[in-house]
Amino acid sequence: MSRFPRRPASILPLFRARIHPGALPGTLPPVEKTVPARVSVITFTRDAVAEKDSVTVEEAIAAVRPDGVTWINVDGIRDPAVLARLGEQFSLHPLALEDAVNVGQRPKVERYDKHYFMVLRTMRVEPAAADIVEEQVSVFFGAHWVVTVQEHPDSGDCFAAVRAAIRQGRGRVREAGADYLAYLLLDSVVDAYFPVIETMAEAMHELESAAIAAVSTATLVHIQRVRRQLLSLRRAVWPMREEIGILQREESPLIASETHIFLRDAYDHTIQALEIVESLRETATNVMEIYLSAQNQRLNEVMKVLTVIATLFIPLTFIASIYGMNFQHMPELHWRYGYPFALGLMAAAATVMLVYFRRRGWW
Repeated sequence: MSRFPRRPASILPLFRARIHPGALPGTLPPVEKTVPARVSVITFTRDAVAEKDSVTVEEAIAAVRPDGVTWINVDGIRDPAVLARLGEQFSLHPLALEDAVNVGQRPKVERYDKHYFMVLRTMRVEPAAADIVEEQVSVFFGAHWVVTVQEHPDSGDCFAAVRAAIRQGRGRVREAGADYLAYLLLDSVVDAYFPVIETMAEAMHELESAAIAAVSTATLVHIQRVRRQLLSLRRAVWPMREEIGILQREESPLIASETHIFLRDAYDHTIQALEIVESLRETATNVMEIYLSAQNQRLNEVMKVLTVIATLFIPLTFIASIYGMNFQHMPELHWRYGYPFALGLMAAAATVMLVYFRRRGWW
């Protein structure tokens, strides 16, 4: 049972930005305390890569090159000035910026005049605490640039593999445009679902054994947690399939025809992940039914034992009540062997009933 997560899959962040009622659409929500966002930028061409970490938003904007692809990453959403400046520079739609700050959005893709906006939900396993952490990542991409906004500033880099591919020049990442980089980010999120799914599958395997071997409150709690985790995972994977399908069908100068082929592959991976998640959800339902059946079976065993004991005491109680009335003219009342006779009669009645129950298979 040590592998079972101790908390639900969806771990709520410490900060949830919310638009006040009556605010105009596209308004960035105010924050009680501004926390500076960490901004990093990578600019690359076919032959060169320039990377800067922990820079100001102005330095990141100044690194944009029209002859290459620029990727600006923002860690943290509690610095509205950074997002507002990026929105001004790249003509990001105010509604898209609003969705990037208001986390908890459903994965989706939206097309605007000069850019695309994607909402992704990343999930990963936290080995130290055996938890599953969920995070929203917003992706904007245009002709020669990509802007990503990650929800948690200290959650680690979920796109480390993509950064490594750019530095080392693996694949066609340096030869393609911003749309291919956006695909790589999308694909890395989809690939990250599979380790989570594997963890869920292992948990389900343990629960199948525990549901039969140990009917306890702890087992029931673990089953419920895994079911909630699978529901959170499904909520992330299901709309991701729709999102990739929309991008795959889009006819836009911002998405090259070669990228559609890779999007098709990502779509297949999403379908595969969704099928496994649905299968695990069915397994979780079956495990719950097994647990309830095992619990009912044990309850029936207990009730059978109690029923046999109560049935055995019916004739014993009858005999004891007869000899406990103390009538003056009872034949055995003054008999020397009356007491042993009553006890023997009780023992004989109990023995006959036990033998009868055994032959009928009731005991």
